[in-house]
Formats: sequence, C-alpha cells, structure tokens
Amino acid sequence: QVQLVESGGGLVQAGGSLRLSCAASGGTFSSYSMGWFRQAPGKERAFVAGISWTGGSARYADSVEGRFTMSRDNAKNTVYLQMNSLKPEDTAVYYCAGRPGALVIAPYDYWGQGTQVTVSS
Repeated sequence: QVQLVESGGGLVQAGGSLRLSCAASGGTFSSYSMGWFRQAPGKERAFVAGISWTGGSARYADSVEGRFTMSRDNAKNTVYLQMNSLKPEDTAVYYCAGRPGALVIAPYDYWGQGTQVTVSS
C-alpha cells in the first residue's frame, strides 16, 4: 500500500513563496506519475500540477502556470511543489497524489492527507 505524506504548508503573505514536499513509501515510486491538487473552502478539489514518472514532463493548471514548479527526486521518493508569487486565491488544502503509469490530470489512485496553505493579503 502506497503512503503519501505532505509537508511544508503554512501561512505566508501574498507575493511570498512556499515549497511543499510529499514523501512516498510502500510502492515503486519511480514508476508513478505524481500530482498536486488543492481544495479551497466550498470548492471542489482541483488539479494543480503533475509530473511524469521520469520527471521529464510536467503539466500545470492555467491558474498556477509560471508561478508554481513541480519536481521530483526518485532517489528520495519525494516530489516537491515550489510555489512563488502566491496569491490569496491560492489558499487551500494541498494534496499529493500518485498513480502508476502515464501523467494525467485524473484519476489518481493514492492520496496524502493534505497540508494547509494560507496566503494573507
């Protein structure tokens, strides 16, 4: 059973930066495509970014393109989401997700518990 644990969330002022991490265990991490999703209060969970199992391909939601960068370190079984130029509308619980095979927006098989990101204006 794959387990995903996010960390790095917190409170930051608008314009600031945060880096989220997601550590994986219990599976063949290097064969999984990984994604970041977020859910704001009263809204559905939404795709933010995804990265292929090699790290050679990445996709981003239009709302974060150019501000967020997703990366992975297969030697550490960890993916990252570098978030720059944060805006109040980025406030949400951020979830890490994984799936065997190709990079897609959905569906994902494994989910972390989430980490809160709050951006103050």
